[in-house]
Amino acid sequence: MPVAKPSDDGKGAALQSQHALNPRPERVTDPTFVAGAPFLDARDLVQVKYEMLRRVRVDGQAASRASAAFGFSRPAFYQAQAAFDANGLPGLLPQRPGPRRAHKLTPEVIAVLENMRQSEPHLSPADLADRLKARLGLSVHPRSIERRLAQRQKRGRPTQD
Repeated sequence: MPVAKPSDDGKGAALQSQHALNPRPERVTDPTFVAGAPFLDARDLVQVKYEMLRRVRVDGQAASRASAAFGFSRPAFYQAQAAFDANGLPGLLPQRPGPRRAHKLTPEVIAVLENMRQSEPHLSPADLADRLKARLGLSVHPRSIERRLAQRQKRGRPTQD
């Protein structure tokens, strides 16, 4: 069982804020982590993944054995390996959760919003969100609408205000 690091050391909070806190540090059974080496921290997801990859590449351990010792599945090992090969150490950082773009505000939805705004220029983003919900059944935050319309206007595509 890995030696627990003090929870009030601030590192846990820092790791959590970066989405790099290992959700299952107790699954790390690798002997160097279990021995409690001061540099190694099973809570650090990036460090655990790197050490798992190193164990295979440098020490020649089988991927299945290394992945089990570090608390991962074999597919997770291969995903980490591909991410590391493509991007180096930053590739091991967890990806930002959530949507990567305004997936609800498609060009068709933007056209509907612009038509609404053209016919009634006084409509606020909250009004547009309400009308979009009523017309298309699509729930979009008013701030998302405001940002997207401002982007289009900034790029030289006026929203006909």
